[in-house]
Amino acid sequence: MLKSIYYIAIEGVIGVGKTSLAKLMAERLEGMLLLEDSESNPYLKDFYRNPQRYAFQTQLFFLISRYRQLLSLPQKDLFYPYLIADYIFAKDKIFAQINLEERDYILYEKVTRFLEKEIPKPDLVIYLQSTAEKLFANIKKRNKEYERNISIDYIRRLNEAYNDFFFHYRQTPLLVINTSEIDFVDNEEDLDDLIKQVLNPPTGMKYYIPRK
Repeated sequence: MLKSIYYIAIEGVIGVGKTSLAKLMAERLEGMLLLEDSESNPYLKDFYRNPQRYAFQTQLFFLISRYRQLLSLPQKDLFYPYLIADYIFAKDKIFAQINLEERDYILYEKVTRFLEKEIPKPDLVIYLQSTAEKLFANIKKRNKEYERNISIDYIRRLNEAYNDFFFHYRQTPLLVINTSEIDFVDNEEDLDDLIKQVLNPPTGMKYYIPRK
């Protein structure tokens, strides 16, 4: 098994399966699992009910929470060959760009530029793509209370923002996966093939082509 990478981060829009894949990979690779605790944000429920009023508080809480969590990451752990996370620090900017008013975003950017200098970058980022319709269906299916006010229009805007962000992403090696073509949760062969791709990471951007 190749071990040229250690820190693997999985990203994608709400409902795409980031946490599910992170848990499966951590179990299969015997890696350390790092999950974002989004439900601890005291403003999140209010944000989905009234985005304009609570966007800045929600965003700032997430920014500081992610900063604290990622700042404490071990560079290497003797007991775990891999560190697998279900988010990257840079995701914060995607949400900020579509949710914050201009003057709030300017302030947010100043704080972010100061904090991000200290955050370790992943050795590999996996971007899970999907359609807005499928994402919305997944959100409704899991039926989390604080997500019940999310609209399909918001998911469409978020999906477009994510696609644009990762189209221009150059910070780390990137593996792009269209989740409509694979089922890594219920199909073990799909998961096996995906993990092979992860353990042979690209040097730049690569679009994952599922096995035939």
